[in-house]
Amino acid sequence: MIMVVYVMLYLLIHYLIAALAKGTNFLVRTYASVFDFCAGRCRHNSESVVHENAYHSDYHHCFSLPSYSSGVSSTQLEFRLNGINVIVGRQGESCDSVCKSNGQSCVSNKILVLNHCDIIQKYMSCKGGCIESVGPDHPAEVAYNAPEELNPGACLYSSVQSILTCDGSHPHTMRLCPCA
Repeated sequence: MIMVVYVMLYLLIHYLIAALAKGTNFLVRTYASVFDFCAGRCRHNSESVVHENAYHSDYHHCFSLPSYSSGVSSTQLEFRLNGINVIVGRQGESCDSVCKSNGQSCVSNKILVLNHCDIIQKYMSCKGGCIESVGPDHPAEVAYNAPEELNPGACLYSSVQSILTCDGSHPHTMRLCPCA
């Protein structure tokens, strides 16, 4: 057991030294690949696999990243979006604005259906990963021109469902909107 701890510490120190040598801030940054993003969050649990080596998502290296899953599959969630046009808004736009510009209205009770990483990743690139956050502008993707501390390229889902609204917006995010 002690040997495992030493190996883990050695690997962590090696990673930190490499990051410092590159002149990068390893705590706040964007990542070149899914693996790089996940390497900094390497933990695991049984929720990462479907069966043996069949993983739930490309983010299987992020074993314990919360998926904000209620046990409902993404197929079941997508069924709840029947008749809904899912539209990615422009940076800083609210869902009310996004839907209105498409001649539709935002369907507020469907925001909760979109507030899952599996669903968000089907509509947005999420190159910075999928991160639990709190904000009325979720679900959303952080714009690539956002400050580094806001995790550019990351998709965000809210852990507090009660604050999700159609009129929420943020100057550095692009909303995922349910319109009808």
